[in-house]
Amino acid sequence: MIRKLLSRIGIVAVLTGLSTGALAQQSYGWVEKIRIQPWDVEAKAKLDSGALTSSMHAEDIELFQRDDEDWVRFTVELGDDEQGQRVTERIERPLFREFSVRGAGGRDQRAVVLMEVCIGNTVYQEQFSLRNRSNMNYPVLLGRRTIQHLGPIDVTQTFLINSECGGDARVLSYNETEKDEGIGVN
Repeated sequence: MIRKLLSRIGIVAVLTGLSTGALAQQSYGWVEKIRIQPWDVEAKAKLDSGALTSSMHAEDIELFQRDDEDWVRFTVELGDDEQGQRVTERIERPLFREFSVRGAGGRDQRAVVLMEVCIGNTVYQEQFSLRNRSNMNYPVLLGRRTIQHLGPIDVTQTFLINSECGGDARVLSYNETEKDEGIGVN
């Protein structure tokens, strides 16, 4: 009787899909080690379903013009202290967009650039807002635009995957026409 009722409202289909489909995929922990490209340096990233746009630690952020286009120049210092890997790079990228973040500390305007990160065995070109995250536990935060491509997240676990992307790694490039529907954006 209950199964019939649940079936009528579609819950059985959803539960069946979860038990056979989504849970069979590779699970990710709420914190994973990813590799920042092109330097192939490892960094800890928090997978945050509460954030839409990913964020990366950056310092000395400055906007400038190049050939009548908006660009951003910033310094990235990332690395895995356990492995002794560190990279400090001064990077210049076209400004993808700017957005305003409102939080407990007030309103913050941030530059967004496209960056590539290796997660698992795939390279993802994604939007990253630039922010000084030196006072945060994790230098990289992966938001819903990125984690929607990964699979289920086990919020009780960390470091479930090994990120290694060689020359034959699959590359998912950012698709500007891709809609944010279905990940909490109207």
